[in-house]
Amino acid sequence: MASTLKKIILKSCDGKILEVEEAVAVQSQMIKNMIEDDCANEEIPLPDITGEILSMIIEYCKMHVDGENNSNNELIARDADFITRVDLNTLYYLIVAANFLNVKSLLDLTCQRVADIIKGKSPEEIRLTFNIKNDFTPEEEEEIRKKNAWAFDYKD
Repeated sequence: MASTLKKIILKSCDGKILEVEEAVAVQSQMIKNMIEDDCANEEIPLPDITGEILSMIIEYCKMHVDGENNSNNELIARDADFITRVDLNTLYYLIVAANFLNVKSLLDLTCQRVADIIKGKSPEEIRLTFNIKNDFTPEEEEEIRKKNAWAFDYKD
């Protein structure tokens, strides 16, 4: 039980300092490895994660630590509530940070959200949703559509 009392200090790229319980911090496999390798004696700098995103990740990890005794359905409902509050721009940064920190359950949740957003959409609708510029010529796009016809077989 001593590990739940130990605090880990995390520092975001914009200088925000977060002191979190070790049990919450080790939801990140990267941080867990640093602790096990005795590389986390002082603060852990996270050079590519802003304080806002780091706070959200800590909120998510704390929710999972606190919810360990809850039913699977309660945790699924909490995850759904958490992810539906996230806009597309923030979702992108959460995916990048969850991948960097190796928080597998959060990475799975965020990627599933992207999959749910694009499900049933045409390539044009996906481009509009994510503001992606189509840099293919009409000829290149037609060739890709022919080679990968299965990928363009979508339902409205």
